[in-house]
Amino acid sequence: MSKQLEITLTRSVIGGKDKQRKTVEALGLKKIRQSVVLEDTPAVRGMVDKVSHLVTVKEV
Repeated sequence: MSKQLEITLTRSVIGGKDKQRKTVEALGLKKIRQSVVLEDTPAVRGMVDKVSHLVTVKEV
């Protein structure tokens, strides 16, 4: 089984750049403190890096 990441939105996207809003939405996050569990892939890691100041990541 491959590794998974639990990604939680910790800060609001209000006032953020449009690209960051779309990245957060593409990760499946809509509300603050909402969490999603995704596969640990290079694509997901890249998305998390772009919005690292808005999310927290835990390896599951």
